[in-house]
Amino acid sequence: MIGATKTKIKKPLGVFSLAMMNVIAVDSLRSLPIAALFGYALIFFYLLAALLFFIPTALVTAELATTWPSTGGAYIWIRTAFGARWGWFAIWLQWVYNVVWYPTILSFVIAAFAYLIDPQLMQHKIYLLSTILIIWWLVTALSCLGLRVSSWLSSIGALVGTLIPMLFMIVLAIIWIKTSHPLAIHFSYASFFPSLNNFNNLAFLTTIIFGLMGLEMSAVHAGDVRNPQQDFPRALFWSTNSILISLIMASLAIALIIPANQLSILSGLTEAYVAFFNSYHLSFFIPIIISLIIIGSLCSISTWVIGPTRGLLIATFESQIAGLNWLLKINRFGAPVGLLVFQGVLVSLLTSLFILIPSVTETYWLLSVMTAQLAVLFYFFLFLSALQLRYKEADRSRAYHIPGGKWGIWTVCIMGLVGCLITFILGFFPPSGIAVSNLLKFDKILLAGLLLFCLPPFICAGWALALKKIEKNNQAC
Repeated sequence: MIGATKTKIKKPLGVFSLAMMNVIAVDSLRSLPIAALFGYALIFFYLLAALLFFIPTALVTAELATTWPSTGGAYIWIRTAFGARWGWFAIWLQWVYNVVWYPTILSFVIAAFAYLIDPQLMQHKIYLLSTILIIWWLVTALSCLGLRVSSWLSSIGALVGTLIPMLFMIVLAIIWIKTSHPLAIHFSYASFFPSLNNFNNLAFLTTIIFGLMGLEMSAVHAGDVRNPQQDFPRALFWSTNSILISLIMASLAIALIIPANQLSILSGLTEAYVAFFNSYHLSFFIPIIISLIIIGSLCSISTWVIGPTRGLLIATFESQIAGLNWLLKINRFGAPVGLLVFQGVLVSLLTSLFILIPSVTETYWLLSVMTAQLAVLFYFFLFLSALQLRYKEADRSRAYHIPGGKWGIWTVCIMGLVGCLITFILGFFPPSGIAVSNLLKFDKILLAGLLLFCLPPFICAGWALALKKIEKNNQAC
């Protein structure tokens, strides 16, 4: 069924489409206000995150995607390294961390939209919940139109809704400095290095690293790439440089204008634009730029909705677990509608946390951290599979391999694993800028959520084993 559908789909992805898919998947406007809270030290944190996570991920993805250029991406790599069960678990993690992430990016979109009407709307939870659900199901419906529409939205969203607002923010910050406006941060050698006196503030590093996750996502479409051995490394080179430079510059631009003690992690980006435009009496630009931000965020969601879902589709198909066949339904556009609807229901349920938890900001942070921690569990498998495959598949031809031989692959993977471990631990310590009503309760909900989202693959595996035993007993009788 899957193979038959695949033959009907032409290969629409080249270097530009892949690079734009990476940019729109990773280069999120949502992470800018959080990074801006660090001030000038945000450059240090981004460079640290790049060294411990972003660059290792890019190198590992380039090697694995060009060596196994088939549809399925990380699932194929981890399955080849550790077997089908762990491959299924890892791709489940990749899929489910996105399910938890969707309400946070949707709330960011709603915060931007509320600024166009009335910023106080963000305090009305019914408005927040209903608007998130409407937008989410519209995006899900668009994703049912298949990869070609998703690729088109990625390219449009990356240029119009992400890169242009970022570049515009950087240009406005340069004008702000040139016209001698007061700066909210000071540039000095001392301020470049963060103060470690308050350990809790290091928790923001969790979201900075999470803001750099996602480069491996485009590899799930490897079977739809015209020339994967050449196109993947080129696309990764251009996208990693573009992402890192644009995130640092745009975050710094916000930090220049809005003091850290006045910056909202939800609406900080729109606040910076409002401050810019009001200062230059250009308030008529505000709805235009906010509209672009909304477009970029929605295109980012669209990119992620279809990507991990295709990987999980292949893993579920290969698992042949009885009772999961309804998830395998594919429409005439090649979109996995069964999984998309199931995903839609889960996101709708998660969105109800905005009603159940008193503070919108606390809910937003809880979901952000839970997303990051589920994600790093997936990346543990990714880095370990790169190591395992270098030995297990040593004789396999590689169009690209990490430089330095075995020393190179070990160094890169250990750096990535260390970055993942730091991110996971820091998630349990909310930063001082986030008002958490009860730290113990916060960590309990976080742990419960992690366990809840990690259990389904093991339950399915247990169910499959039980069915096999029943079948054997019936045959014996």
